[in-house]
Amino acid sequence: MSVQHLLNCGGVGTCHGGSVVGPYQWLHDISTNTGSGISYETSNPYMACTSDSQEGFCPNVDWSCTPVNIAKTCSTFSDHGGKCVGLTHYPNVTIAEFGEISGADNMAKEIYARGPIACGIDAESMLLNYTGGIATTPGQGIDHVISVTGWGYDSQSGKQYWIVRNSWGEYWGELGYIRVEKGKNALNLEEDCAWATIADWTETNYPCYEGGDNCQ
Repeated sequence: MSVQHLLNCGGVGTCHGGSVVGPYQWLHDISTNTGSGISYETSNPYMACTSDSQEGFCPNVDWSCTPVNIAKTCSTFSDHGGKCVGLTHYPNVTIAEFGEISGADNMAKEIYARGPIACGIDAESMLLNYTGGIATTPGQGIDHVISVTGWGYDSQSGKQYWIVRNSWGEYWGELGYIRVEKGKNALNLEEDCAWATIADWTETNYPCYEGGDNCQ
């Protein structure tokens, strides 16, 4: 699913921060009100920019919630007469329901029943310099959101741990993941979590010409 679509249109956060449950609230609203959900990464790739970003090329691009910033296609090079256009119909994902949970037991039950959940975490205390192992540091606050995908047990230390997927690339941590001690609220991971269930995802193709016209 397209993170950039959320950043351009969600109104629930920017590159400078947001909330744990806000993205699900936004997606549920558009799913209910329009019947269409969040676009796929292939039609709106992640650029790590929002309207308030001042890094790199971000200030030089329009990140408003227009059709071309939701799902787009480009015909050919502009010097050949090509252009990029927003699609009125595009493959997407909608959600049926969402909610908030906290506490290790509730988190584990939700993950076991319906898959990964989003949780707030204290990134500044340890994530910035994490290279491996089980994080046990107490949290000082929440300043980042990650995905908790499961849990495990380390026989050497005797500790249970959460399997946490971060968004900083596979060069970071344990191939993009961090293990966080389970049941101890390490890094404040067990305080603020959210879940959602998928309603529909596009299985029927929306074929268009490369330039975005003649869409079926």
